[in-house]
Amino acid sequence: MQFHNSKEKILIVDFGSQVTKLIARRVRDMGVYSEIVIPSEIKKLKDFSSIKGIILSGGPSTVTNLKFQTIPYEIFKKNIPILGICYGLQLIAKLHGGKIKSSKKRREFGRAILFKKKKSILTKNFFNKKSAVWMSHEDAVVKLPKNFIVSAYTKNSKLTIIENQKKKIYGVQFHPEVTHTENGNQIFKNFLFLICKIKKNWNIGSQKQRLIKKVKYLVGSNKVICALSGGVDSSVVALLINKAIKKNLICIMVDTGLMRKNEFKYSYGIFKKKYKLNIKLIDASKLFFKKLKKVSDPEKKRKIIGNLFIKIFEKESKKFKNVKFLAQGTLYPDIIESRSYTGSKTSKIKSHHNVGGLPKKMNLKLIEPLKEFFKDEVRILGNSLGLLKDICFRHPFPGPGLGIRVIGNVTPQKIKILQEADHIYMNELIKSNLYDKIWQAYAALLPVKTVGVMGDSRTYEYTCLLRAVTSEDGMTADYYNLPKVFLDKISNKIINNVRGINRVVYDISSKPPSTIELE
Repeated sequence: MQFHNSKEKILIVDFGSQVTKLIARRVRDMGVYSEIVIPSEIKKLKDFSSIKGIILSGGPSTVTNLKFQTIPYEIFKKNIPILGICYGLQLIAKLHGGKIKSSKKRREFGRAILFKKKKSILTKNFFNKKSAVWMSHEDAVVKLPKNFIVSAYTKNSKLTIIENQKKKIYGVQFHPEVTHTENGNQIFKNFLFLICKIKKNWNIGSQKQRLIKKVKYLVGSNKVICALSGGVDSSVVALLINKAIKKNLICIMVDTGLMRKNEFKYSYGIFKKKYKLNIKLIDASKLFFKKLKKVSDPEKKRKIIGNLFIKIFEKESKKFKNVKFLAQGTLYPDIIESRSYTGSKTSKIKSHHNVGGLPKKMNLKLIEPLKEFFKDEVRILGNSLGLLKDICFRHPFPGPGLGIRVIGNVTPQKIKILQEADHIYMNELIKSNLYDKIWQAYAALLPVKTVGVMGDSRTYEYTCLLRAVTSEDGMTADYYNLPKVFLDKISNKIINNVRGINRVVYDISSKPPSTIELE
């Protein structure tokens, strides 16, 4: 599934780890192109000429089972440098005659101290004698494979880094890709530039012209329709395709009534007047509120919003003639997550509303210009296309919008209350120079009314929850420690200015165990 025309790349084999995408990010951040494949895809691969290195990810499986996820042993004979992480290390050991045991007594989760045993090119400049690393395993290598040596160890894992320098095969039991591992990037730098000897070949800012040419070639003189929400992904897609085919791009904006205060009108004005896009505006807010009436289950709300959006979009798109393509803001993580991982123990946390799921009867071809990029790369691309900063670097916003930030049943009145509170919160974050320090922030309306006192009167109104988190990609997150003076100010301002709210709380939970959104 090659996207990029690079002659050299690093292949990452995903065994179902929650943080495999972070490995790809680390590699790309160092200026090297990387692609993620699943085991079944690498088994079918015939041409390895462009692959300068292979990284085997972690995963929830165990090599102690009779059947376990693996790669063909022949790959180890191709003289391509290989780095195994966690499960990847255990797989290397297993396939080369080592022994692995499961042990609930000696398992390691979280921080561990790594001690240096022997000098290694993989750990050059990584540590002096010891370093803090992040572990997540029950299985451990207990017998070293033939022709391998140990270069580092922890108290519970005596074989934490193993290697066969002659064959350029390396394995680490910890996760260098997560920020909890001190100086983890150095492991990747050493693997890429000292072991694989790959050159820097990836610069997202230089991809704009290649993508424009590709769209021109694919589309020709045909027309393309695009669902434009005003979010980062759809905005970048619209500007990119507009650069390629101009008026042959038809953008459809569906007003669900569930956006932030004034955001829909603002976005429409910007794209219509500043960027001169060909836009059809559909006000469907009354229909969305009607369909959501008395629905409180979060999954049902997500599905109602997603399905209705597609239905309206499909109906409107049929009004245009000679349309052959549907443009979508699919990102690389969407592609990765949509695959089936045989043997992985992944579970569905909650459905995500994307305009994905092209109705078959539309009979249109998909065009997904962003499908090889991560979110931060899309922002860089948007910046190179001239997308306004307040759109390009806007915090992530869920597809169902405020529909999942009003906890419980959704009504126009509740949405209006939340819009006002959220508007005050966002503006104060910007004024206080906090917005750009936070990965995602929002206000939510809880289905809890409490007693309050305003003046000499008793009130019985809603509770507003404020959330602000730091993260790299949304997979893990910690709450942002907002200054007390800010919290005092924002609480006072929301309560005094938003009729319907008499209490403000701040969410200090992290992900995991919580999620970023409440629903």
